[in-house]
Amino acid sequence: MNSIPKNFSSLTDYLSHKLFSGRNPLAIHQLKQIHAQILKNGLLNSADLLTDFLLSCYHNQHPDYAKQLLPTLPRPNPFLWNSMIWVSLESKSIGNFLDFYHGLRSFKLVPDTRTFSFIIRSCTGFGAVQLGKALHCHMFMLGFEEDAILQTGLLDFYAKAGDVNSAEHVFEEMPDRDIVAGNAMIAAHIKNGRVLDAKELFDRMSEKNVCSWNSMITCYCKAGDISSAQLLFDQSPIKDVISWNTMIDGYCKAGQLGKAEELFSRVGADKNAVTWNTMITGYVHCLEYRKAIDLFPEMQAEKVMPTDVTMISLLAACAHLGALEMGDWIHGFIRRKRLRVDVVLGNALIDMYWKCGCIEAALDVFHRLEVKNVFCWNSIIIGLGMNGLGREAIDMFVAMELNGLKPDGITFIGLICACSHAGLVPQGRHYFSRMHSFYGVEPTIEHYGCMVDLLGRAGFLQEALVLVKTMPMKSNAVIWGSLLRACQMHKDTEMSEKVTHNLLELDPLDGGNYVFLSNIYASEKRWNDVNVCRKLMMDRGVRKKPGYSSVEVDNVVHKFLSGDISHPQSHDIHAFLEDAGRKLQAHGYEPDTTPVLHDIEDEEKETAVKYHSERLAVAFALMNTAPGKTIRVVKNLRTCNDCHLAFKITSKVFQREIIVRDRNRFHHFKDGVCSCKDYW
Repeated sequence: MNSIPKNFSSLTDYLSHKLFSGRNPLAIHQLKQIHAQILKNGLLNSADLLTDFLLSCYHNQHPDYAKQLLPTLPRPNPFLWNSMIWVSLESKSIGNFLDFYHGLRSFKLVPDTRTFSFIIRSCTGFGAVQLGKALHCHMFMLGFEEDAILQTGLLDFYAKAGDVNSAEHVFEEMPDRDIVAGNAMIAAHIKNGRVLDAKELFDRMSEKNVCSWNSMITCYCKAGDISSAQLLFDQSPIKDVISWNTMIDGYCKAGQLGKAEELFSRVGADKNAVTWNTMITGYVHCLEYRKAIDLFPEMQAEKVMPTDVTMISLLAACAHLGALEMGDWIHGFIRRKRLRVDVVLGNALIDMYWKCGCIEAALDVFHRLEVKNVFCWNSIIIGLGMNGLGREAIDMFVAMELNGLKPDGITFIGLICACSHAGLVPQGRHYFSRMHSFYGVEPTIEHYGCMVDLLGRAGFLQEALVLVKTMPMKSNAVIWGSLLRACQMHKDTEMSEKVTHNLLELDPLDGGNYVFLSNIYASEKRWNDVNVCRKLMMDRGVRKKPGYSSVEVDNVVHKFLSGDISHPQSHDIHAFLEDAGRKLQAHGYEPDTTPVLHDIEDEEKETAVKYHSERLAVAFALMNTAPGKTIRVVKNLRTCNDCHLAFKITSKVFQREIIVRDRNRFHHFKDGVCSCKDYW
């Protein structure tokens, strides 16, 4: 290296440039060549060049060379040692940090305040509790016990380690407890659930800033004490956007949307992305999905850039509503804005697509993800199962194992449910039996519930009953309800009555249980028993949960109740159903009126089932969408046999694919058949 390029003023500048200019990492022999030039040209006194060289050793994966070099330098340089401590901690290498720290101490050098502060922060981030405590002793021995910055860092370290008593000891020993230290101690109390201690310290503080007030407001909101939070909020002499966001979030989580909306409107022009996200997420939390979606255009109008949190919340709203058009638009927005699709956002997209019955799009998102965690695999396995693709769900489970991911409890819930919906009894038994013995996952009541559903659907009622009675935990109403549905499916009245007795003891206020039993009695024309069942409901003040269905047309979600006449097009919908009914009957449709509980004439029964909420939703969509367009309906209850039969014929007569998501699964009706193959 005899000459220096003209664009460099000195050899020092040129060598520094060489250390960091290459696209590829420097090999050890290249570093040694540069080291030789430093020695040859007497540049060991250049602290900047030596720092660059040592950092380059580290960044190019040769930390051992830096460790060998540092002790050989002619004069111990605290700056160089501190720099290497920093870079080792930034790369989360505790071993290298300890080597550099001990090397620094071997020269009787002392880390500066800035380095010690970074060391403590790193121990906090790593969760390195024992190391942090040892360094606390070193700091005390080296005379740093009165440094306010370090003491506050130690306080935070102990608080996050869950050792609030040590944090309090550090706080009480501080000679000058400023607002920052006070806020840190309040945060320590809050993190460890000591609300009263936090409030006592807050009241003692002679001086408070906005962080002090916000910490206590947040504390009360998290504790569910929204009244105390509001009182402090009103008393606070200074408020920033965090104050408003915290209270809005608190009211949303307390289910008081009206108060949250009032505060949201009062923020005015100071709203930031977090404010909008808090309100959108609050709507989703309170099941106001339509309001969440409607708020997004207002956010855009205010020119506030949405974040991944915005997208995740909106996708969750679309998933619950089954609003595929809106969900697809949001996915397009993500692409247009080039938002990074990480595992969290990717999982939200997968969840939205399969819950809207578009499993192909869910699979496309899944396969495009560069990194997939267990949540992504679980979501796609559950989605495949809910859409009736049981064998594909098993294939996905096998692929998950081949990719080195360990299944968890949720994985097996999805897998066994997939087997249940597809009638894959041997496979379901196989995976359930191997959960604990092979995969180390302890079956929970949810897994037993899936197995009861699997066996019951397939007609193994006695085996299902034995499983319920012998499971290691007490069975709940969900499990008995699953068995009751299986009894109804297979018309086992005797077992139905026994199951219902257990079920009504566990959950006497669930109207659905009475309805199931009444349907079984009605199918056998046992009208006296039907009336007894209905009287029992009335005496106990139990009401059947109202069924409703929703359908998305032109980005607007329309909701219908059974027999609904409140929709602006109700008259036309009912007329359409009358005409459609005649067309369906011409193609072999005969109404199945077993869901109707009353001992009434057949004509009245036919009318009763004709106006079920899902029938109204499908009729509305047929009237208001282009020929050939897929119709997607979401229902809150299980769809009845008659509607299932009607939709099969409707899909053929009107040449439409109809996708219904009910409480249990998806039904894809096309060309007169259903994806469930009538196994549901």
